Amino acid sequence: MSEHEYGEKPDQRSSIEKGTVHDYVVQQTDNRYHFDAADLDRVQRKLKQRHVQMIAIAGTLGTGLFLGSGLALQAAGPLGALIAYAFVGTTAYASLCAIGEMTSHAPISGTFPHFASRWVDPAFGFAVGWNYFYTNAISVPVEITAAGLLLTFWDANPDHQAAYTAAICICACAINIFGVKWFGESEFVFSIIKLVLITLLIITGLVIDLGGAPHQERLGFHYWKTPGALNGAGLEPQNKDLDRFLGILSVLVQAAFSFQGMELVAIAASETVSPRRNIAKAVRRVFWRILLFYMLGVLVTGMIVPFNDPDLLSTSGNAAESPYVIAMTRAGIKVLPHIINAGIFTSAFSAGNSFLFCSSRVLYGLALRGQAPKIFTYCTKNGLPLFAVLAASCFALLSFMNVSAGAATVFTWFVNLSTIGGFFGWWSMNLTYVFFYRGFKAQGLDRKKLIYHSALQPYLAYWGLFWITILIIINGFAVFWNFNAAGFLTAYINVPLFIALYVFWKLFKRTKIWKPHEMDFVTGIPTVEETEVPETPPTTFMGKVAAFLF
Repeated sequence: MSEHEYGEKPDQRSSIEKGTVHDYVVQQTDNRYHFDAADLDRVQRKLKQRHVQMIAIAGTLGTGLFLGSGLALQAAGPLGALIAYAFVGTTAYASLCAIGEMTSHAPISGTFPHFASRWVDPAFGFAVGWNYFYTNAISVPVEITAAGLLLTFWDANPDHQAAYTAAICICACAINIFGVKWFGESEFVFSIIKLVLITLLIITGLVIDLGGAPHQERLGFHYWKTPGALNGAGLEPQNKDLDRFLGILSVLVQAAFSFQGMELVAIAASETVSPRRNIAKAVRRVFWRILLFYMLGVLVTGMIVPFNDPDLLSTSGNAAESPYVIAMTRAGIKVLPHIINAGIFTSAFSAGNSFLFCSSRVLYGLALRGQAPKIFTYCTKNGLPLFAVLAASCFALLSFMNVSAGAATVFTWFVNLSTIGGFFGWWSMNLTYVFFYRGFKAQGLDRKKLIYHSALQPYLAYWGLFWITILIIINGFAVFWNFNAAGFLTAYINVPLFIALYVFWKLFKRTKIWKPHEMDFVTGIPTVEETEVPETPPTTFMGKVAAFLF
């Protein structure tokens, strides 16, 4: 970057820290990078703290826990699944801390793809943004399809599937088109349902395990002994220890998919009231609640169903394959499976709703900075990026491919192309944070004065960066035991796609990697005084309870 493209300019803003004024700031003046999008950004801050926390929970607690925990149990056994989920939780925590701190500094539209452009390389931000948009947009029809399959628990008539899919598509798109307030309220309700459901499942599972069910003796940790605590992947039958290790590896990838979605708290920052304070609260609280539910959920799953149970291999797509339903059916509990299926249905719908919101806001952020067509910057008078929402909504129509038996295979293959996209999202958050940390330090800025910062940084970011790189590499490791081109392609196609996006923008804009003293930490970023409103302490008992929970 040449010297005339940036400069040190006098400024009397407290944009970075609480009340701290700096003698100078670095402000980039090259219009190619669109750092100041204030003239285009028209979204409005309508999400409250309770919405932000619940949006993060809604985006993470889903079918990956309710149904996927059974696959994890079958693949690695109860102890293997527990180890995998705990380990992946540490990388998820690293990513959440990284994005939380950067968002505390810059609660603006575009979120971490823009941070990547701003503090790493504009070409890197372009690749991150479009990769993340694609990953979330294609996940919308996946969740809609999952929600439709859940209805087969009550109605297995294939002729009705198209109508169910259409109804779910319309509802998901309508909620997002109505605006962020409706989205926030819907996710708040769905999250309450999820939390009640997982709590109910954990309690019911403990009751079954302790012998409180009608037709069930006390189990304790019986299934940890017979058939055992660890299961193998079936790839190395002659070497049991290696096979068990490969089983844990396979669950690492699945567990990572289950945890993805916590970054929604940062993506919603530009539409959140008092974003710095509320995002800080959400980051501190949300992860531990999610980790608690996941760890307890996986632990209880391994206590009530053996990993060699034939029903765990069910591919019904509805609650029949849930380990909780399997255990309840065996124990003679007849009503709860229907309640669980209804709860998982709302979970799948909520996830599709969240992915639609997420993809539309990432597209909007890309457009604001000139990395997507300008038409997607259009907002209604109520602050809705309408064209970005409509563009993301179009992907929901892909769910109709699963209605046709002939297109179902193509749809599955197409969806698998995006499986690694979430890993690139986490990877980019940690890499961007490393650059962010270096820039803050080089320019004499004190990150400890940010409203949110992690005392474990930058070591958390290094931890996350290293292990997420490993997850990207081993994502499709099983294909090498029985190699086929389609399996290899679907596991790793996102790697060359990401590189292609990066190289395209690098050559098109002739960008360079930012040096620490060149990073712009001011332009287009609102001050603390501009975003934060005074917090009113609750005075009533219920108000204090709500403040504690949300």
